[in-house]
Amino acid sequence: MQKITKEVYLKWYEDMMFWRKFEDKLAAVYIQQKVRGFLHLYNGQEAVLAGALHAMDLTKDKMITAYRNHVQPIGMGVDPKRVMAELFGKATGTSQGLGGSMHIFSKEHRFYGGHGIVGGQIPLGAGIAFGDKYHDKDAVTICCFGDGAARQGSLHETFNLAMLWNLPVVFVCENNGYAMGTSVARTANHTDIWKLGLGYDMPSGPVDGMNPIKVAEAFDEAIQRARKGGGPSFLEVKTYRYRGHSMSDAQHYRTKDEVAEYKKIDPITQIKDIILEKEYATEADLKAIDKEVKKLVSECEKFADESPYPEKNVMYDAVYEQEDYPFIDHKIK
Repeated sequence: MQKITKEVYLKWYEDMMFWRKFEDKLAAVYIQQKVRGFLHLYNGQEAVLAGALHAMDLTKDKMITAYRNHVQPIGMGVDPKRVMAELFGKATGTSQGLGGSMHIFSKEHRFYGGHGIVGGQIPLGAGIAFGDKYHDKDAVTICCFGDGAARQGSLHETFNLAMLWNLPVVFVCENNGYAMGTSVARTANHTDIWKLGLGYDMPSGPVDGMNPIKVAEAFDEAIQRARKGGGPSFLEVKTYRYRGHSMSDAQHYRTKDEVAEYKKIDPITQIKDIILEKEYATEADLKAIDKEVKKLVSECEKFADESPYPEKNVMYDAVYEQEDYPFIDHKIK
């Protein structure tokens, strides 16, 4: 794994701060009805992405995740302005405004969504890894899902085939404790989700998901194993979301005191403390970064606001049509 240097800590701080402010801005414009439909925010879980990206080779590795998917493509290299525009439903968005909040996508940057079906991305992640192995691409797929999706039958089918075919994939359960609003303890007779992988002899384990360093170390080990032909791994990254499951979540299932306790181990604060302790930067330096982050977020909003909505024909152009489909007479009007 690439050494965690001063530059890495500062990049982590800037990136995680930007992701946090980007999501905060989305919450604000959602209330203004500039963003419609569902909106699932990543606040509190930033260490998972920061650590994962540090261990990945972004020139070839891939990522697929669920619907809490706005900042991952930004980390993979997608222009944040285009991500914001997609959420606004604008033509300049990553999917020309047709995907919206839950379906950010970028083939160019190897980010494969953004999936609204709970657990739907798990077999797709294995499929991407199968394709890479078949074509000998030396790439690893990071397949992320929540604790709620870990209860889906598709997980077990996928784990079985991934191990049988020795696929280069890292399965990642971002366990933020509540799925939509039901605690892990109420969904199964066990709370150590990572142990599900042991039934398939898959290397599995828990990870401190509030610490980018711990995440990077765990991801590096799993990615290197996959790249060397060692097959899949399963990481249960124990994290926490500060906001509700979505913007419509009243959060009756937890207390404000519980959220406050987790904010004491905020990943951004942890990295900030290390930076100041090691004298990698001063408070003034970090405030300058904060100011630049806010400026960039404002630019993203301005770009999305001023972008046009897609033409109606785009909606129909995106639908697959087979001209020579049997049993249908295209001459009939």
